[in-house]
Amino acid sequence: MDPSIEKILKLPPKQKILIIALIAIIETAALVWFLYLPKQKELDGVKAELSKLQDEITEKTRIANNLPKLQKEYEQLNKELELALAELPNSKEIPSLLTSITSLGKNAGLDFLTFRPKGEVAKDFYADVPVDIVVSGSYLSVANFFAAVANLPRIVNITNVAFSDIKSVNNRMMTKVTCLATTFRFLDKKEIKDDKKPAPKK
Repeated sequence: MDPSIEKILKLPPKQKILIIALIAIIETAALVWFLYLPKQKELDGVKAELSKLQDEITEKTRIANNLPKLQKEYEQLNKELELALAELPNSKEIPSLLTSITSLGKNAGLDFLTFRPKGEVAKDFYADVPVDIVVSGSYLSVANFFAAVANLPRIVNITNVAFSDIKSVNNRMMTKVTCLATTFRFLDKKEIKDDKKPAPKK
């Protein structure tokens, strides 16, 4: 028999118990350190991954449940965009639109003193088309003209309105009105691309 084992067997019972307990503690510590802790770490990683996947499933389920609503909102926005686009003329329609504005003024009883289109101002996908207008006539004619312009199927904004030369003629209040009529038109794809090109170096 191994001499070291014989020495242990000859020890008093208390020392034997202490040695056995110490061996048990060392074995337990080794098991915990080399087996339990790595497995626990691996388990924690799996739990974290599972939680992440559950969150993704919850989010995708929420999106899937909202898909019909989002689809309906998308279709509604498309319809609203089509209606908005219908109110913006293209370049070919601008002359006829400006002619319509002058016709509305004359039909309302106004005399056009000035009708001067100004330079277009390009924006993202459309351009402002401003026109300086000076007309003369009665207050009622001016009001009817503005109302008729507001009812046009195309967007025309009347701004910078100024009244002058107010006088009574045959019991009618006559005035001269200066204003800025601004309509808008779509830029075609070529115009948008050209607008985005960098300015040539001088």
